[in-house]
Amino acid sequence: MNRAGIPYRAIPAAGVHGVGLRALPGNIGKLTRGVMQSRRILKDFKPDVLFFTGGYVAAPMAIAGRDHPIALYVPDIEPGLALKFLGYFSDVVTVTAPDSRKFFPSPERIVHTGYPLRPGLLNWSREKAFSHFELDPAHPTLLVTGGSKGARSINMAILKHLDDLLGVTQIIHIAGSLDFETVNAAAEKLPAEKKSRYRVLPYLHEMGAALSAADLALSRAGASSLGEYPLFGLPAVLVPYPHAWRYQKVNADYLAERNAALILQDELLNDNLLPVIKDLFANVNKLDAMKTAMKTLSLPDAANAIASQLVKLAGVETL
Repeated sequence: MNRAGIPYRAIPAAGVHGVGLRALPGNIGKLTRGVMQSRRILKDFKPDVLFFTGGYVAAPMAIAGRDHPIALYVPDIEPGLALKFLGYFSDVVTVTAPDSRKFFPSPERIVHTGYPLRPGLLNWSREKAFSHFELDPAHPTLLVTGGSKGARSINMAILKHLDDLLGVTQIIHIAGSLDFETVNAAAEKLPAEKKSRYRVLPYLHEMGAALSAADLALSRAGASSLGEYPLFGLPAVLVPYPHAWRYQKVNADYLAERNAALILQDELLNDNLLPVIKDLFANVNKLDAMKTAMKTLSLPDAANAIASQLVKLAGVETL
């Protein structure tokens, strides 16, 4: 926030769901102090509207500011407990996908906006993207990504089948910080011809380049997959993260039910990854149909749609 030049004030907060009895009194105390501090912030700042995107840290401000106009944004299709709680205080609940309506009371307050996307994602042409990665535009391209830290099970499955995969596709692999050295070491051992078809990175700031170059994505099913893949019409093989709340499964189901993605369970990665990828690249008609289905889900103006709701709540008719 300092780097962006945006004033920031922290608020004490803590979770109360699923915590032990020993921690509960202290967490309730933090929330109480958070409500009191939120009241002071509201008195000083005098906001026209409050905007929340979730997390228990928002609860004190929602309680303190319940007399203010409040908007909520729900990135994943199924909200967690904190988002459901915030929904009771919100005048407008903006959602990535219409399927979120069933998780909130008062559906008339739900506005389907889509997923807000970073500016500049579409600055990359396909030709420019291939030039950036020094890859051949005549070959199919697989994008593998698991977030900034990476997805270990996906990374290890790719390494297991790397030689065979590079026989059918070139790969842009964003391995994350935790596994990068291991994955990069495997890349260094590849024969020259296959090494030329493989790009491994710990992190990628210019995600638009990778999304522009790819013909297929292999990734987890976080909220960004609901916005970025439709924007590029990029079909996907989604591997929901199995060790957290089911929100990634719900996201993946949403795209799969609309024929825009396939779901591969995490525990089946090692056995099924190679045949699934090979089948998709061999079946051009199927891949094209998934691309078309994914593109129909795109709502590229989501950020403006959310901003419009905030402006309306503030008492202004138009931006």
